Amino acid sequence: MDLDLHFINRIRQQAKTLKKSTALRHKENGEWRDISWEDFQQRIDALSLALLSNGIGVQDKIGIFAHNMPNWTISDIATLQIRAVTVPIYATNTAKQAGFIINDSDMKILFVGDQEQYDQISEIIDQCPNLEKIVVMKDNVELHNQPIAYHWEDFIKTNAEKWQSEFTQRLENKCLEDLFTIIYTSGTTGEPKGVMLDYANLAHQLKAHDLALPTVGRNDVSLSFLPFSHIFERAWIAYMLHRGTISCYLENTNEVRTALTELQPTLMCAVPRLYEKIYAAVLDKVQKAPPHRRAIFNWAIGVGRKHFDAISTQQNISPLLHLQYQLANKLVLSKLRSLLGGRIRMMPCGGAKLEPTIGLFFHSIGINIKLGYGMTETTATVSCWSEQGFNPNSIGTLMPNVEVKIGENNEILVRGGMVMRGYYKKPEETAQSFTPDGFLKTGDAGEIDAQGNLYITDRIKELMKTSNGKYIAPQYIEGKIGKDRFIEQVAVIADAKKYVSALIVPCFEALEEYAMQLNIKYQDRLELIKHSEIIRLFEKRLSELQKELAQFEQIQKFTLLPQAFSTAMEEITPTLKLRRKVILQRYREQIDAMYS
Repeated sequence: MDLDLHFINRIRQQAKTLKKSTALRHKENGEWRDISWEDFQQRIDALSLALLSNGIGVQDKIGIFAHNMPNWTISDIATLQIRAVTVPIYATNTAKQAGFIINDSDMKILFVGDQEQYDQISEIIDQCPNLEKIVVMKDNVELHNQPIAYHWEDFIKTNAEKWQSEFTQRLENKCLEDLFTIIYTSGTTGEPKGVMLDYANLAHQLKAHDLALPTVGRNDVSLSFLPFSHIFERAWIAYMLHRGTISCYLENTNEVRTALTELQPTLMCAVPRLYEKIYAAVLDKVQKAPPHRRAIFNWAIGVGRKHFDAISTQQNISPLLHLQYQLANKLVLSKLRSLLGGRIRMMPCGGAKLEPTIGLFFHSIGINIKLGYGMTETTATVSCWSEQGFNPNSIGTLMPNVEVKIGENNEILVRGGMVMRGYYKKPEETAQSFTPDGFLKTGDAGEIDAQGNLYITDRIKELMKTSNGKYIAPQYIEGKIGKDRFIEQVAVIADAKKYVSALIVPCFEALEEYAMQLNIKYQDRLELIKHSEIIRLFEKRLSELQKELAQFEQIQKFTLLPQAFSTAMEEITPTLKLRRKVILQRYREQIDAMYS
């Protein structure tokens, strides 16, 4: 593959070409500030030289344990420029989880973001013998006299000239076979595994996305709020830098609504949960509206759907439909788009399957959601919804230069230049993950239709079998139930049971508002979820949500939980996937009660 697509060459070329143009935008003291390409490159180079002065060798491991901020990407690229390897850690990880990654990856230097992450590392620093230095990205973090900890500005003070020739040599010797990152998978079933990705994997994806998304460019503004420690946002930010777009960094994900209004981005990656929440909030508002406004809303969405269908299937838009769409857009659709800032033209979506009705709703209001499928092991995207004729029940058509076939147990098998090198220090697990002819086993069951649309039916390992011999796909059921505005999280129980049950975490914001309307009195959330009116509400809503499910798939009994599944309790992964074994053990008493 062409070395011009080596990621570091792309960054350095952009900095030379775009100079004073904005590379990054971030919030500082309540105001959005710009970092130019020239400044961006200078900061990266200064840190690269500091890393060299600290003895970092070729392919040594450097960690980043922080929320999204410019220094995250600066640390990442500075590491890559000297041919070292970036190992991200989720900012929400516990001390124990972070310690495992530090030790397993043989990490030498760790960059941390806030006091919270620094304090987590302080707990386990004695258990990390290979860790030589901790570099804190923010100067307001208290270091507590830790001898190996440094603030960012102190760390980068170095005799730059002394290391310049070594730096130049590292840049000249870079190659596509070098690893650029090791990303530890969430580990829903066991301990995390380090996925080794090289520059050839990344170059493949840059080229594939150039072919699949040719309109992305310098006029775009992209908002990043998903964690860079996950391959989805990390690969996306790499692509944004490759294309020269303005990348906006949101450190606090609770501020996404404000940021959308202030920045008015044209692009933003999101997970299905964001769309589910917006969809549920819109429908709730509509249900409370007077009949004439409900009628106008439904008419406008219907017109938007016809307009989208015509474009999607490349049919001519009739003059009547054109006029209707202009009116629908003025009255309803443009107002709905303004919820996302008003300028969004494309939103990559990944991490889980999106309920088809929600996907169609957003396309009907004029927001081009690109639902995609991929894994850490495939450097993100394998397939995504195309511009024309996609099926909303699918996970899209294949990206350029990707091979997919359906193997044993309907497993989706993938081969191509974006597939990982393997798992770090785990040759047996690596070998088990590939077929003899070099296809990666995804662990997902699926199928491909005649039009080339790829479908996921479920995770092979997560299929549950009831005591009646019926197979249950829990994620499918959870997707149907989870779109309700009163439901925040749901865990389906069915394996070796006589019927399906569920643990449900309510969306307490919506539930408390409902309780206030009914004048329900309660002391705390535990008392609220035991109230007969609340139980009745969930029974009614589950009955409605499960109409499309077969009788044996339907949830027969449920238990409402007073608090959410959390990463701190290891009940969910940082990518919000359920750790079912942990949940089954922790809530055994509640589960047993549903079957007694």
